[in-house]
Amino acid sequence: MIKGLLFDKDGTLFDFQQSWGGWAHDLIMTLAADDDARFARLTDVLGYDAPNRVFFPHSLVIAGTARDQAEALAPHLPGRDLDALEVWLAEAARSAAMVPAVPLKPLLNAFLQEGFSLGIATNDAEAAARRQLELAEITDLFHFIAGYDSGFGAKPLPGMCLGFASACDLDPAHCVMVGDSLHDLEAGRAAGMRVVAVLTGVATAADLAPHADVVLRDIGQLPGWLASLG
Repeated sequence: MIKGLLFDKDGTLFDFQQSWGGWAHDLIMTLAADDDARFARLTDVLGYDAPNRVFFPHSLVIAGTARDQAEALAPHLPGRDLDALEVWLAEAARSAAMVPAVPLKPLLNAFLQEGFSLGIATNDAEAAARRQLELAEITDLFHFIAGYDSGFGAKPLPGMCLGFASACDLDPAHCVMVGDSLHDLEAGRAAGMRVVAVLTGVATAADLAPHADVVLRDIGQLPGWLASLG
């Protein structure tokens, strides 16, 4: 019996391209400082399609942490301290305008009314995640919120998934990890959870299906799938 639902944030609760595509363009412009050649290098490093303001499926931004992004960018930004760049990226992420994949409040409240424990496991920084959840007015609907810097490690390691199960006093086998990337699915599987893929990120059904128990259009289809388990 499923008792806990653990969600990735970007690409799962929030539509990835709509939330991050335009924001990333402005961020890269700032880092490039009016240097067109540097702008081109940075977009290539981040796997970003600047003309269309979307990320390519191979982008490290999709499932990576601010540290991963800083390490990729730093060689192309002479004079920028790596640690300071990581902090700057994490802070900048707090300003991104998140676009919900579906109306979140009614869906999450329905899960709570059914007795599910709810959590978030994101490779974003915890402070940025909490700020975005506050703006969406859904922070208080979660029993557990963790980012890559919360002490559990980053996905695809299972630490955040196990942390959620422990915090909610649940057997991981009675939990579901819901996400849009292979990192999400691998983390959930390694923790002993069921894993559900959604298509509100960048990965396709063909990418995710071999690694998931089910692939859904978005989290709005989750209640139907849970009901089908009996």
